[in-house]
Amino acid sequence: MRTYDDTFSGQKIYPGKGKLYIRGDSKIFRFATGKTESLFLQRKNPRRIAWTVLCRRQRRKGISEEQAKTRRRKQVKSQRAVVGASLDVIKERRSQRPEARAAQRSQATQAGKEKRAAAQSAKKAEKAKGAAKAASGQSTGR
Repeated sequence: MRTYDDTFSGQKIYPGKGKLYIRGDSKIFRFATGKTESLFLQRKNPRRIAWTVLCRRQRRKGISEEQAKTRRRKQVKSQRAVVGASLDVIKERRSQRPEARAAQRSQATQAGKEKRAAAQSAKKAEKAKGAAKAASGQSTGR
């Protein structure tokens, strides 16, 4: 048996009971009683009318003590290994002093800069060599 909820009060509407109200924009509203329909058409806010389900829910009425204060387990943080690093490596990095990490980081950046500079100088040398070869080839050819 299908039941509907009253749009205004939130009460159940059983088959064969209540009214169906369809607004101009084709939105459907169901009302259990004329009272709820009237209050809806007066544009009353169901949260302010004490006996509606919305108002009772908002003010936490009718909820037993056990339901109101459900016990939740406290979340325990756990560390997991990531694809690039095992758990031991992660713990080791966490336990390092900030100064040591900063020194390590600066050392790594320095090494990267040196590597980049070496690659750039090699590229320049190759370019110069190619330019010299091209220049010598042009002068002798003609």
